[in-house]
Amino acid sequence: MMNPDGGDGDRPEAAGAGSSSAQQGHPTMEWRFAQVFGERAAGEDVQEVDIISAIEFDKSGDHLATGDRGGRVVLFERTDARDNASRREMERQDAPITRHPEFRYKSEFQSHEPEFDYLKSLEIEEKINKIRWCQTANNSLSLLSTNDKTIKYWKVQEKKVKQVSVMNLDSRSVGTGTTSSASTSSSRGLLPNGGCSDKSSFLNSDILFPPGGYPSLRLPVVASQDVNLVARCRRVYAHAHDYHINSISTNSDGETYISADDLRINLWNLEINNQSFNIVDVKPPNMEDLTEVITCAEFHPTHCNTLAYSSSKGSIRLIDLRQSALCDNHSKIFEEHEAPGSRSFFTEIIASISDIKFSRDGRYILSRDYMTLKLWDLNMDSGPVSTFQVHEHLRPKLCDLYENDSIFDKFECCLSGDGLRVATGSYGNLFRVFGCTPGSTEATTLEASRNPMRRQIVNPTRPTRTLTSLARGVRREDELTDILTKPLGKVRFQEVRKKG
Repeated sequence: MMNPDGGDGDRPEAAGAGSSSAQQGHPTMEWRFAQVFGERAAGEDVQEVDIISAIEFDKSGDHLATGDRGGRVVLFERTDARDNASRREMERQDAPITRHPEFRYKSEFQSHEPEFDYLKSLEIEEKINKIRWCQTANNSLSLLSTNDKTIKYWKVQEKKVKQVSVMNLDSRSVGTGTTSSASTSSSRGLLPNGGCSDKSSFLNSDILFPPGGYPSLRLPVVASQDVNLVARCRRVYAHAHDYHINSISTNSDGETYISADDLRINLWNLEINNQSFNIVDVKPPNMEDLTEVITCAEFHPTHCNTLAYSSSKGSIRLIDLRQSALCDNHSKIFEEHEAPGSRSFFTEIIASISDIKFSRDGRYILSRDYMTLKLWDLNMDSGPVSTFQVHEHLRPKLCDLYENDSIFDKFECCLSGDGLRVATGSYGNLFRVFGCTPGSTEATTLEASRNPMRRQIVNPTRPTRTLTSLARGVRREDELTDILTKPLGKVRFQEVRKKG
């Protein structure tokens, strides 16, 4: 999907959508582009490293994580009071929504740094490709973030800053004791915490304390001051993929996750970073026979043994981890059969699926190819239950799109939490929203401006970036880099075969 630009500021302004008139028994949404990251001074340009490249809500919807091209992860927290009734119930009752959800800045950390693979002479960008939230048993936040090669497991938790507030002897009370011992000790030159400046007396005789000690002598007192959020990298999962990682997905068991590249899917345990299990491998013995690659993989939201992955041939395979250790065979396959006589030179290219998402209840799968969005029912593998036209107006221009390689562009998709709507990105900073309930004709086109209106400040306070973050030169256009980011180019799989 097309994401709005991200700034170096500390917080977004606001975000939300209100309901309007009902249609087909379900209310349509009135959208407005209001969430803007950061504050911009007059005449300030958006930096390339600050453009958002990944975004993900947690399961509760109370936290939002964004990753940018500079390898930074920024966390936001929902601050508005949530109504007792759910949004869906209020919409059914035609109840007005008085306020929009608001997310405020919570924390940020540098997740990835630019690297260089000396064995392959390949520069690895720090850009965050995917972010996925993990389950937690306490108030801490855990998430996975990945660039092209390395996955990292982060834990963000609150740490109270403590300091000693009281630790000295009150000098005004020294020497006011009623006993002779107190007077004697006072004449020796007492120091804070019961010290004595008379070194000879200290060495040759015992120090005399009054009965009951000094009432003004205090033990050090530690007091908690501010609460800071500290991000700690718990695990680094590296050197497991020969090709660029295109997707990661956490399992509902809270212990495992998968990572996928063009040819393989690996299963990881969150607590083990030096070993993974290859569960899907589509690499043929002879790379000349390579006909399709893996484009996306996703775990089922509730069944820990089920996952789905899509391919460049437009098919979605559902696999069951209980069947065998190596999931060469699928339990179900979802693909749309071509109509007789409709095949053309571009059929296979535009059929490639770039993204898939499970619905929240796990009943449906949403897929995005170049031209359409498709909604699949897991109980019906004969064809999609709904098809939404996104780029049908581009069909007469497929030749031009092929010449400038735009036909290989990838777009993401998503479903709303209530399952009533689907959304996907398009060109020109546009994205499309469709109603997916039976009989719905809702279709909305929205624009996310690359230059949104921002509150301007006179003296912006911007976080200091490290030298590695500032030194972002024009990267070398390595042939292998271009191959792996576009595995389905004009030369098809020749470069991937050559690498294999």
